[in-house]
Amino acid sequence: MNNKVIIIGSGVAGLATSIRLARKGYDVQVFEANPYPGGKLSAFNLGDFRFDAGPSLFTMPQFVEELFEICGENPKEYFEYSKKEIGCSYFWEDGTRLNAYDNQELFFSEVESVLGVPPKVLADYLKKAKKKYDLTESIFLKQSLHKLKSFLNTETLKAILQIRTLELGKSLHQINQEQLKEPHLVQFFDRFATYNGSNPYQTPGIMTLIQHLENHYGTFVPKKGMESITSSLYELAKRQGVVFRLNERVNQIIVENQKSVGVKTGNAFYPADKVCSNMDVYPTYKQLLNKEFQPSKILEQERSSSAIIFYWGISREFKELDLHNIFFSEDYKKEFKTIFEEQTVSDDPTVYVNITSKDIPSDAPKGCENWFVMINTPPDSDQDWNELVQSLRASVLKKINRILGVNLQDFIVEEDTLTPPLIEQKTESHQGALYGSSSNARMAAFLRHPNFSQQIKNLYFCGGSVHPGGGIPLCLLSAKIVSDQIPRIN
Repeated sequence: MNNKVIIIGSGVAGLATSIRLARKGYDVQVFEANPYPGGKLSAFNLGDFRFDAGPSLFTMPQFVEELFEICGENPKEYFEYSKKEIGCSYFWEDGTRLNAYDNQELFFSEVESVLGVPPKVLADYLKKAKKKYDLTESIFLKQSLHKLKSFLNTETLKAILQIRTLELGKSLHQINQEQLKEPHLVQFFDRFATYNGSNPYQTPGIMTLIQHLENHYGTFVPKKGMESITSSLYELAKRQGVVFRLNERVNQIIVENQKSVGVKTGNAFYPADKVCSNMDVYPTYKQLLNKEFQPSKILEQERSSSAIIFYWGISREFKELDLHNIFFSEDYKKEFKTIFEEQTVSDDPTVYVNITSKDIPSDAPKGCENWFVMINTPPDSDQDWNELVQSLRASVLKKINRILGVNLQDFIVEEDTLTPPLIEQKTESHQGALYGSSSNARMAAFLRHPNFSQQIKNLYFCGGSVHPGGGIPLCLLSAKIVSDQIPRIN
């Protein structure tokens, strides 16, 4: 049996796929255009401050640990993390502050004391969210939606019989409004639509299952930063015999007789029996498969949101802040209309602040903090990003200053900025969209590109732009779905 596999891109899904296929006996090579592995999960330094460049939220660590375990290794020897007592701290302009405690009893008590919502209301809401997850986990998240066998089982039948439970006909906001009512709590749970770059006023009610995941499993912090997820998997892959070709961009996937036979770079043609793209599916087709059939309906789907990120070295500490912090806008509906309909940034944005030095003191000098300040934006469609960065920076500072009673600009000693065009430049994410396509349409979550080509034999896809979606856990699951479709040879 033929055993050469080429993976294009070394994002977390590409790394996981390489490990899984190497364990199945394949000779695996990974091609990466950047001089470093990890894709969005990378890091950099500004002076004496360390920053994770991209994803900052770590949930469901069991999917990372599983990769070590299938290789017969103890993950705790190579990758350490701890659970957060407070998942996120939330701030509103009216002075309301809420801590999302990991302990459910504490969280329910916090919601009742701060917002006046009885624990039963929240318990019933999360119970319904769990039911959605339980119904869809095995058929939607852990296997291909594009194989007939996925639907010929009792789990699928059970989900179909209870399809009303999934609440596909209502938006996430409608569900939250009906079940929770209290405005602060509705906005709190609306925010989870941003976990896959969507609009809570459009994305279907099934997305409450995301709330269940965070509430049930909690949030975690890697002891060496988010980059250690990919650096540890990179080293694990190399121990399994995976060969990495960094700084070598793939220019074309070679197809002969409707079968992938290898890739071409600026250096040479590399033959392969199977090819898996961890690139965004859009440039995969437009750049690497430009002579082949183009699945236009999928490629033309609405893109997810992008982001502007300010990396600020701050010369003081803020005791009222934690690892994850949210400063909410006053008009959430207007904010999302601005992003998805007007294709610009809000003058009153919701601001996410991630401060890893809270848990990793070495990430900032003593008495200082490293602020990763992220604001949701539309994907790039030729906006004047220089102008938007300047106006957004002013809006963000005003909001933080109002809520915290500080002049934050006086304490910024290091600064860098990431924009949607730069995200696309660094990661090949089409238009800088963070999660590929959005999940705003009722069935959009079920209409992502499959993990295999339906036209080209031996061509596969993994990562956040294909099934089952974006974010670290789903990217890792996409790798498992790909691996499950390829037979073991040892």
